[in-house]
Amino acid sequence: MDLKGKWVWITGASSGLGEAMSYEFAKKGANLILSSRKLEELERVKANCNPAAKVEIQVLDVAEQAQFETVTNDLLSKTGSIDILINNAGVSQRGLVKETQLAVDRRIMEINYFGAIALTKAVLPSMLKRRSGQIVVMSSLVGKFGSPLRSTYAASKHALHGFFDSLRAETAKEGITITILCPGYVHTNVSQNALTADGQSQGTTDEKTAQGLSPEQFAKKAVRSIEKEKREVIIGRTETLGIYLKRFFPGLFARIISRVAVT
Repeated sequence: MDLKGKWVWITGASSGLGEAMSYEFAKKGANLILSSRKLEELERVKANCNPAAKVEIQVLDVAEQAQFETVTNDLLSKTGSIDILINNAGVSQRGLVKETQLAVDRRIMEINYFGAIALTKAVLPSMLKRRSGQIVVMSSLVGKFGSPLRSTYAASKHALHGFFDSLRAETAKEGITITILCPGYVHTNVSQNALTADGQSQGTTDEKTAQGLSPEQFAKKAVRSIEKEKREVIIGRTETLGIYLKRFFPGLFARIISRVAVT
């Protein structure tokens, strides 16, 4: 796919993976719709993008889904199309199942799962009408296997795979492409913002997160995969071997994951 002139809507664009992907898309000549809850940060990202790119800013809280249809229609009236939707906004978790409040579980699912599918349902009709479009979903390695302290985060990412695999099958003949990205450790604020058992942010960066890929490294690999319209992409370092270990040696994987320090 040639990204030049395409309108790309990125949620969670004010920092981390969303910010890095915004710059990478802009370098390749795409036009951008940048969304997050933080207007000031979105303005900063816009100012740092390739000046040749057209950039629209749309403040959006993915947990507040009632507004999605109206927001989408307003954006379509400005841009004419949304060619690629990047469902990137999300929140991680650091809490034991036995200690995590149910309200925290529900909030994680509301943001990571329902936010992504609600925005997809708002954008999908315009893509189907044009018989063209790509929907990109930010999963995780724990979308492929669970790990300690991330039970509902893993559940939300597993749920995304089920939903978007089904959507891919339904729209295979309608010109719609679905790409699921599964990053490992990337050095962002994800662990600082992760919700603990009582719903507070952890406030610290995990050691393995700090040692992960840079957001820029991730963005280059991710955007290249989106250009190639790949179905599912694993991006990371040695931690990605966990997927294959679970597939071929599930008993060994179960013993390892129960003992490994995942923070």
